Amino acid sequence: MIQGHMNNLISSTFAWAESWLLSVHWGSLLGAILIFLLFILLRKYVIQYVFKWIRKWTAGNDRSYETIIEAVEAPLRLLILVLGLFLALRFLHLSVAADAMILKVFRSVIVLILGWAVYRASGPDSLISQKVSERLDVDDIVSSVLSKAVRFIIIALLVVMIANEWGYDVNGFIAGLGLGGLAFALAAKDALSNMFGGLVIVLEKPFVIGDWILTPSVEGTVEAITFRSTQVRGFDQAVITVPNSILANEPITNYTRRGKRRINYHLSLSYQTSVEQMQTCVSRIKQMLIDHPGIHPETILVSFEKFSESSLDVMIYCFTNTTVWSEYLEIRQDVNLKIMKIVEELNLDIAFPTRTIYWEPKETAPKSN
Repeated sequence: MIQGHMNNLISSTFAWAESWLLSVHWGSLLGAILIFLLFILLRKYVIQYVFKWIRKWTAGNDRSYETIIEAVEAPLRLLILVLGLFLALRFLHLSVAADAMILKVFRSVIVLILGWAVYRASGPDSLISQKVSERLDVDDIVSSVLSKAVRFIIIALLVVMIANEWGYDVNGFIAGLGLGGLAFALAAKDALSNMFGGLVIVLEKPFVIGDWILTPSVEGTVEAITFRSTQVRGFDQAVITVPNSILANEPITNYTRRGKRRINYHLSLSYQTSVEQMQTCVSRIKQMLIDHPGIHPETILVSFEKFSESSLDVMIYCFTNTTVWSEYLEIRQDVNLKIMKIVEELNLDIAFPTRTIYWEPKETAPKSN
C-alpha cells in the first residue's frame, strides 16, 4: 500500500516537472542563467579589486579599519549573490503569487545580510566601538558591555523587522518581553543595583585601579573593579570586597588624586621664650620651608598662633610636592630635624604639659589659756 502511494507521488512529481518544462520559455531561462553567472563573476572580481584597493588605501592606518573591512566583506559577497539570484528569478516572468513570495524572501534575506554586517562591525575591537569609547571616555569594560548591548538590539530589530515582513503581529511578543523583564528586574533587584552601581563607578571614575580611597565602609588601595563589586586591599593587606551599590551611594575620598600632601601641626615653645626669640624662630622656620626643595611654595604658613595652658604654640602649615607616602615621611622628617636645629640654635625650650600648684598653709587659731 505504501509502495503504491510512493509510486503515485513520483508519477505526479514527474508529471508536474514535465508540464513546467513545457511551459517554460527557454529564452527567459537562458537569460536568467546568464544573469546569475554574471553576478557570480561580479562578486568574484569586483569584491577582489575593490577590497584590494580599500586595503591599500588604509594600509597606513591602524588595525581598526581592517576589522571593518573583514566584517563587511563576507556579507557583501553574499549580498551580490542574492541580488543576482533575485534578478534571475524575476527575469523568468513567473506568476504573481510566485513573484510576491520571491520578493518577500528577498527582502527578508537583505535585512538579514545588512544586520549581519552591522553585527560583525559592532564588535568590541571594531573602529565604531573604539570611536564611541573615545567619545564617551570609557574603558574596555564599558566598551565590551556597550558592544554586547548593541548586538542584542541589532538581533531584536532583525527579528521584529522580519516578523513584520511576513505578517506576524509582534506586539504580543514585545509585551511579553516587557512583563518578563519586569519579573526579572524584581527577582534580581540587588544584582541589578550592583551592576548599575558598577556602571556609575566606571563611567564617572571616582577612582581607578591603584588609587588609595577612603569611604565610610572601607579604606585601602583599589585592586579590581567589576560590575558587581570592587575589591580593595586594606592596609593590613586583607582584601575587602564591597558591593558597587554601596560604593556608588557613599562619599569617596581619593587620596591618590591629590597633587600635594599636607603638613600641619603646632610647635609648642615654653613660656620662657622672649618676643625677639619668637619672632626670629617664626621667621627662620618660614624661610627654611620656602627654601626646602620638597615643600610646595604655593602655601606656606608659619605663625605664632595662641597661648596654650603650658606653651606658646607656633602653627606650621604647608604641603609637600609629592603624595607618595614614603617620600612624604622623608620630607616631613627632614623638616622636623631642621626645626629642631633652629630651636637649639636659638636656645629655646620645647614645652611639655605642666601644671603649677600653689599651696597656701592654713593659719591656726591661737590657743586659749
